[in-house]
This record gives sequence, structure tokens and C-alpha cells, in this order.
Amino acid sequence: MKVIAINGSPNKEGNTFHTLNMIGNELMAGGIEFEILHIGHKMIHGCLACGKCGVNQDEKCVIKTDDMNKWVQQVKNTDGIIIGAPVHYSGIPGTMKSFLDRLFYVAGSNGGLFRHKVGAAVVSVRRTGGSATLDSLNHYLNYSEMIIATSNYWNVIHGRTAGEVLQDVEGKQIMRVLGKNMAWLLKMKEATAATIESPKAEKKEFTHFIR
Repeated sequence: MKVIAINGSPNKEGNTFHTLNMIGNELMAGGIEFEILHIGHKMIHGCLACGKCGVNQDEKCVIKTDDMNKWVQQVKNTDGIIIGAPVHYSGIPGTMKSFLDRLFYVAGSNGGLFRHKVGAAVVSVRRTGGSATLDSLNHYLNYSEMIIATSNYWNVIHGRTAGEVLQDVEGKQIMRVLGKNMAWLLKMKEATAATIESPKAEKKEFTHFIR
């Protein structure tokens, strides 16, 4: 089994990186492969809302100026996904938001590529805005019918300079517990795959508030 963690921070080895590694250490201790994909420093175009990924059904975004189509396949071929971000103006950093909008829209428009994968969202923050950012990240996991791993508090850890999160005792425990729970969910899912049938996917119903 394998889990991929998305580092949405512009800094490759900042506090988000250290946070993801805390979870990764628990996953690897449980025999699960772990990889960090750093995208926070990339030039990533926002979604054009063209819907072509749904029309073409080729698991691809029509924008070719970045590596999104490679990333879609990388994430698709894993058992679990962690999305991690710092806080910019009490929200998801712009590059990470563009990445998530396109990644999850392609996945959702092509048969639910991430459906029933185990997922988690984590946030590193200097002072405040962590809960709002965590809530926004969780929207992607919920909409995709993912199985969300939990911890013993909100998945938010505090620190300013790179590595300072390593001093947040409670935050470190949150990430350890999250890693252990995620490993357990992955193993439970694997152990029951042959004996418990997963719910069949339903075709999405789209309505709005005029009719």
C-alpha cells in the first residue's frame, strides 16, 4: 500500500513538510509506503471551468502548461492521499487551490478516481486561520467520497520558522495519532476488500436553486 502527501507550501522543507513527515513516519512504521509530492512552488494554472475533462473522459486536463496530467495519475495509483498546506490570509495558498481544483475535478469527472481512497487534510499555521483552511481542504475529500482519517483534535499544527512545528507538543501528537489511524484504516480496507462489497457509485444529480 502507498500514501502520497501533497505539500502545498512554497517552501520545500518548511513546516508543512515537517508535518507531513510526522504522519509519514507512522505510516512507514506500519509498513505503508509514503511519498511527498511538492507542488507549492510550481506555476499551476487555475481551472478554466471548461468541463472538457468530463467530456473527453481521458483522465486529463486540457491545460498543458504544467504537470497536472502526470500528477493525476500519480495520485490515482495510490491507496491514500494527504493534502497539506500552510495558511495564507486564513485560507489555502493560491497555487495549492489551483492544484486541488483541477486535480479533484478531473478525478471526479472521470468516474471518481479517488472514491473510497483513505484521505486526510493537515494545516500548519503561525497563529490563526488554521480551522478555516482545514475546513476548505476537507471539502475536496468529502466531495470525492473518500474515507477520512481522523485524529484526537483538529489537524492543525503551529509554528512560524521552518521546523518550529517540532516544538508543538500537542500538534505532534495530533499528527502521530492521525498517521496511526490512517494506517489502521488502510489495513482494514485491504483486509475486508474480498468479504465486504463497497457501495456502488451513483450517477451525480445536479440541481440548482431556480428549478
